[in-house]
Amino acid sequence: MKLYFTALIILLSSIVFAQKKTVAPVAAGPQYVSKVWVADLGNGTYKNPVLNADYSDPDAIRVGNDFYLVSSSFEDIPGLPILHSNDLVNWTIIGHALTRQPPFDHFNKPRHGDGVWAPAIRYHNGEFYIYYPDPDYGIYVVKAKNAAGPWSNPVMVYAGAGLIDPCPLWEEDGSAYLVHGWAGSRAGIKSIITVNKMNTEGTKVTDEGVMVFDGHETDPTVEGPKIYKRNGYYYIFAPAGGVPTGWQLVLRSKNIYGPYERKVVMDQGKSATNGPHQGAWVDTQTGEDWFLHFQDKGPYGRVTHLQPMKWVNNWPVIGLDPKNTGKGEPVSVYKKPNVGKVYPITTPAESDEFNDVKLGLQWQWMANPKSTWYATTNAGYLRLFSYMAPDTIRNLWDAPNVLLQKTPADEFMATTKFTFKPNAKLENERAGLVVMGFSYAGLALKSKKDGICLVSINCKNAEKGKPEKEDVLMKVTDPTVYFRVKVTAGTKCRFSYSLDGVKFTDAGDEFQAEVGRWIGCKVGIFCTRATQINDSGFADFDWFRVEAVK
Repeated sequence: MKLYFTALIILLSSIVFAQKKTVAPVAAGPQYVSKVWVADLGNGTYKNPVLNADYSDPDAIRVGNDFYLVSSSFEDIPGLPILHSNDLVNWTIIGHALTRQPPFDHFNKPRHGDGVWAPAIRYHNGEFYIYYPDPDYGIYVVKAKNAAGPWSNPVMVYAGAGLIDPCPLWEEDGSAYLVHGWAGSRAGIKSIITVNKMNTEGTKVTDEGVMVFDGHETDPTVEGPKIYKRNGYYYIFAPAGGVPTGWQLVLRSKNIYGPYERKVVMDQGKSATNGPHQGAWVDTQTGEDWFLHFQDKGPYGRVTHLQPMKWVNNWPVIGLDPKNTGKGEPVSVYKKPNVGKVYPITTPAESDEFNDVKLGLQWQWMANPKSTWYATTNAGYLRLFSYMAPDTIRNLWDAPNVLLQKTPADEFMATTKFTFKPNAKLENERAGLVVMGFSYAGLALKSKKDGICLVSINCKNAEKGKPEKEDVLMKVTDPTVYFRVKVTAGTKCRFSYSLDGVKFTDAGDEFQAEVGRWIGCKVGIFCTRATQINDSGFADFDWFRVEAVK
């Protein structure tokens, strides 16, 4: 009998434990600390932006002791980057929810500015959900048991052009709703917010929707809605007024369909942070409230800020509000969130020694990748095969096989070492370093009949199909080189090269980096060819390092 009761107690204890367990914590991996931007000041305070990189349209949640953030990724793949933090200041990239972008044939070539617009992440019934819009096709959902993946294949929730910026809400009775905005470029209407019903699984919209807010008179370009419920009120947090100069709007109502009261809860005020809006309300385990949002910094992209938040008379106030007006303005330095303990300093990865058999999570292609573009190895290098894109490409802006990452700070230096081994039967294979945007510039090694030469490249108005300018700098006898770009304030770029890794020589004119389509400029590597035969040359990249400007 004692054995029976002992076994019963053990069984009941295991059941109780299983019910309390929500989601496995993220496994701690090697921690990377940037040499160019660290938001954690190490003294209990932080500086904004907490992510000084183009993680635009951020949404975030807390599950237990873990915070998760997702951002838009447009045409870049892998898409829907997932970041993790324990304190809202120190973040790491843990995965992507989208390994290939549908429709696959459509996104096999660069579709700049299309693809994944503003997503929303939620945790419901033991699963993570991400809803994301493709403005040309509709609203998709992907799911996962673990935020680091694997994630399910995308399921179309609501098909249609111009449907953007979705966010779900589940009621306590299981009823599900989806709030979203409209892209005037596709739908022919904009500046309104709509709420639709969904099935309880959250996989299909079940009605035509109800317009719950019209921002034409007071809040033009209202979009990016995030919906919450608190103290009997439905709240819709939404940016308005345009990306560079807008404000953060909050709507509230006792009925999900409205009518909604309107209040501006944060704008630039006297701060240096322009257009502080579009993001996520999160709370800590200790009961604090915080708001993550972006700031448009032009060629640097839309960087992520963290603001303190409080509730006053059932309205949120975001940022500092010393005069108690009910509208805050952004902070530049502030005390870190109280999450019950202090966590180590860490930042998203930038440098890459290419020592892993998996490509670093900081890297993205400009289209759905092919295995013939690259090969990871266990030998300490990344191989890029020269790839011939279709005849329709006009310059590198149209080439799908450009491997890029976000700029990590206002000033930084990126250096790469690689060995170029062109196919002896081919001419005009190239491999090199590039800063990509509407215009681009870089350095490359190029194969010719009489050997390999070093060239500088520059393409003004690349997105308009303008031809690339190429200047031959010198012939090289050793195919191993070091390429570097120094980026200084205002995204001014100066390229240089070295044959020994010690002495660097400036090459080409100073280049003013530009934005891409809805994104900031990016830096990365490439390997291309102009002729197709049954084998390619390649470039073996030993490393890619991001450091402070010297």
